[in-house]
Amino acid sequence: MRQHIMVVDDDEKITSLLRRSLAFEGYEVSTAGNGMEGLKLLLTADPDMLILDVMMPQVDGWEVCRRVREGGSTVPILMLTAKDDISDRVKGLDAGADDYLIKPFALEELLARVRALLRRKSDKIDESSSNKIVFDDLALDLDSREAIRSGRRIELTAKEYDLLLLFMQNPRRVLTRDAIMEKIWGYDFSGESNVLEVYIAMLRQKLEEGGAKRIIQTVRGTGYVLRGEG
Repeated sequence: MRQHIMVVDDDEKITSLLRRSLAFEGYEVSTAGNGMEGLKLLLTADPDMLILDVMMPQVDGWEVCRRVREGGSTVPILMLTAKDDISDRVKGLDAGADDYLIKPFALEELLARVRALLRRKSDKIDESSSNKIVFDDLALDLDSREAIRSGRRIELTAKEYDLLLLFMQNPRRVLTRDAIMEKIWGYDFSGESNVLEVYIAMLRQKLEEGGAKRIIQTVRGTGYVLRGEG
């Protein structure tokens, strides 16, 4: 069965180009001319990937992305924008996008990113069929109590495992320091006050070995969150 890609963009030249190019590559393609039309189409369609323009009338791409994620969908989302602004990219990624491409773009690069996102989706399905929790390029093996990142197995101590499991069970959710301490060490914990920071540092060192991106982010004055870099 051909993989289905939905393109949501109000630029008819872009949608026409992508429809023809993606179809030539063997994909099934559907299109929508604005965010509202795209949301309506998603009610009946179940695409394997969503290519989403940011600046659209009625409902913009950020809002479409947010609603898709709030609905529980994990469909890969590639966002297109004419703005080369880091804050815009961060906004899209925080809304749940998987990748970002600046207009004008090279068609070859877009097709390569499409292949990469679909391949990652396939890998996640394969990994989740066993006893694993998966987020981005990180998997947590519940049987061996090991982390697996980009094919590299990472041995964890008991507390490191418990801490990472808590994050993996709450992706993109900010966890306060008190909530983490209560969950991992319990009400009666009486150790050093910086014990959480020490374990976060050790866990990051293991996860980021070899130059991997930071995936456990600090939220100043609040706690920590599991998400990719902006």
